[in-house]
Amino acid sequence: MSGMRSGTPRASFRLWGVLVCALVFGTAIAQPARSSRSQPSARAQERLIREVRHQILMLPNFGVFDNISFKLNGYDLTLLGQVRDATLHDDAARAVKRIEGIEHVDNRIEVLPPSFNDDRLRRDLFRAIYGYAPLQRYGVGSNRPIRIIVNRGHATLKGVVDSQGDRNLVGIRANGVPGVFSVENHLLVAGKSGGK
Repeated sequence: MSGMRSGTPRASFRLWGVLVCALVFGTAIAQPARSSRSQPSARAQERLIREVRHQILMLPNFGVFDNISFKLNGYDLTLLGQVRDATLHDDAARAVKRIEGIEHVDNRIEVLPPSFNDDRLRRDLFRAIYGYAPLQRYGVGSNRPIRIIVNRGHATLKGVVDSQGDRNLVGIRANGVPGVFSVENHLLVAGKSGGK
């Protein structure tokens, strides 16, 4: 009986030693695998960026009054921007989660509050910009490059235009819309650096 008692602690000690070694080695093995996945190759990153952009542009309710952007950090994706309805907020996250290689999605897209006045301003801003003859070429196609975001009477313009003159013209047209409290012109000029 006493022989069994003295043997049990030793067997137990050996078992704990094996478990501790397995945990330590398991952690050591898992860490390099995780760190090698933390930064995709340049080619893999380009593929992910293309796929994310494609999935966003293909969202059925994504329109000129919505703005969705993103940041890619390794295989983790953060969605940013503003949308008019919660369905689009959720659809965007669902669409990009299905992309092979995306491990985590942090959805920080703001859902704009419903407002009759904001809806009126959206329509008026759209007509002032896309209905103006020198800017009508931007209205061709389903994915218009000038995004009109309205939140509580304040307008923000996002997207890309061909020239600084067009950027200024869009800002002038938006500022001329009755009832708009302020206009922030964040339009980028194609081919110029200094923006996302």
